[in-house]
Amino acid sequence: MSLPRLAASFLLSLVAVCGRAELKVGFAERDITPEIGLEVPGGYGKSFSKVITDPCKVRASVFDDGKKRVALVGLDALIVPRELVVAVRKEIVARCGVADVMIGASHSHSAGPIGMVQPGEYDHADDLVKDLAYNKSSAADPKYLARLREEMVAAVVAADAAKEPAQTGFGSGHEATVGFNRRVRMKNGLTFSHPGKNNPDNLEYANPVDPEVGVIGVWDLKGVFKGCVVNFACHATTASGGIGASWIRYTEKVIQGYYGSSAKVVFLQGACGDITQVDNLDPTVSPAADDWNQFVGGRVGAEALKVLLGMSRTRVKDAPVAAASKTWDIPRRVPASERVSAARELILKDTPKNPDWVWAKETLMLDALIAKHPKVEVEVQAIQVGPVVCISNPAEYFVSYGLALKKRSGFPLTFPVELCNGCVGYVPDEEAFGPNGGGYETRLTSYSNLEITAGTQMMNVGVELAKGFKPMPLPVPPKAPVGRPWLYGNQPAQLK
Repeated sequence: MSLPRLAASFLLSLVAVCGRAELKVGFAERDITPEIGLEVPGGYGKSFSKVITDPCKVRASVFDDGKKRVALVGLDALIVPRELVVAVRKEIVARCGVADVMIGASHSHSAGPIGMVQPGEYDHADDLVKDLAYNKSSAADPKYLARLREEMVAAVVAADAAKEPAQTGFGSGHEATVGFNRRVRMKNGLTFSHPGKNNPDNLEYANPVDPEVGVIGVWDLKGVFKGCVVNFACHATTASGGIGASWIRYTEKVIQGYYGSSAKVVFLQGACGDITQVDNLDPTVSPAADDWNQFVGGRVGAEALKVLLGMSRTRVKDAPVAAASKTWDIPRRVPASERVSAARELILKDTPKNPDWVWAKETLMLDALIAKHPKVEVEVQAIQVGPVVCISNPAEYFVSYGLALKKRSGFPLTFPVELCNGCVGYVPDEEAFGPNGGGYETRLTSYSNLEITAGTQMMNVGVELAKGFKPMPLPVPPKAPVGRPWLYGNQPAQLK
């Protein structure tokens, strides 16, 4: 046998004996804090920033098992537009070759001007709708979008370059005191979003919560902590009074407080379309803004840290990496023609002081969107890292879907990742559209308008993709050898 063939045969034998190739992992981050004075997204009108309370970041991790490279990217942002995702991925492939990239927004309502209306999105509409979209609605800033594109690419390229052999741990904890379902069943049989504390018509939460804190931890071969991926489901709406990452900043601070400021924390938002920090059934006053930031982020970070500290006996040096995705079009729900006519009439004769004006504005904007784009491109992506599968959706996804994904995926740990690889607005579960449903998440707007079965479609595709992978079992500590009694512990009791 020739020397090259002998070497190849030896390598194949080595792989057969040793199993999977050594996992390499890299982390990187870049600053994306916007300038003061730019728009703050998250509402149906315009709002402008006046102060910076903490930095906004893009944080990236790259996992490489020798056969496949994947990137998990967390963005301190309200949303991530589909067009930006497509452009960023294309440039990443050109610069470092990582083709499977999952980009999730934290949904911080105090971050930079990345939504809602995109540049040029309503150029086809009439002058009235253009004015409503560009001058009366929250809109993305083209310069900020260009900066985001540059920094997102740079973060993934840097994380890929920083890859090194690693020890990786996997686990989850439980934090049930910071997130609550904001949809409450009322005495009239309907479901309201945020009906208010001490409302005498409140009955019970309409939907559950997801208290699981999912964690992937990474150490180098010398045992130095490098970073982690954290998944948890709660709106990032604990505003601190200025530009910032919301409570996610304090999750990072807790973990870095133990492991050091160089530790990277990639946060992936869970299915929290109906989960916030507000407990509408709690009769007591809510905390002040930054106190709330610290409470939510600190407790999620503390739970993640507890999970990381429990990984010392279960870290592995190899784990399979896999990726798959599916893209398809989902039709928008079409507002009735009489509603569109009534909306135009109201806009022309009334002012934004009328609460119905906002909904009329949204109806006209949706009607214009449907004229050009009656369907919306949707991507669901699944990325496996060992016993973890991350399953994306581009929605503010109701928690019932996230819980169903965890139950059906077949993996020991499932991380639903919402507002990921695009944004299609609220996607409620189908019950929310029934006779006992309601709430503003079900309202037809330019932001939320997919057909009623959209969430179920996304869930089924996510499960289908996950079933195409082979789950790795959760690592368990090695069994201890049979021990001998402790020298001073094997004594009978002394009575006198």
